Amino acid sequence: MYAIIATGGKQYKVAEGDIIKVEKLGVEAGQAVSFDQVLVVNNGQLKVGNPTVAGASVSATVVEEGKNKKVIVYRYKRKSGYHKKNGHRQSYTKVKIEKINA
Repeated sequence: MYAIIATGGKQYKVAEGDIIKVEKLGVEAGQAVSFDQVLVVNNGQLKVGNPTVAGASVSATVVEEGKNKKVIVYRYKRKSGYHKKNGHRQSYTKVKIEKINA
C-alpha cells in the first residue's frame, strides 16, 4: 500500500514505515502530524483524486528537525572581475509515516 502526498510544494510517494525529509513544518520531535493533501492511494486498487482523494489522510510522527548540506551559489562574470559566493542550508523536518488512512 502506498500514497502520494503533497506538502511544501513537493510531492512524495510514501508507504507505512518510510522515513522522509519534507520542508520544515515547525513541529517538535515526537509529535504527530497529519497530511491531508493525498493525491493518490493504492491499496490493491488505485484511487486518484481530483485533485485530492476525499476522506484520505496520512498520519506521521516527527523524528527530527535540521538543516541539509550547504549548497554553494557562485556568480561570476568574465572580464569584469565580478564574482560573488553565497551559501544556503535548507531547513527540513524528518518524519516517519505511521498509517495511511484511505
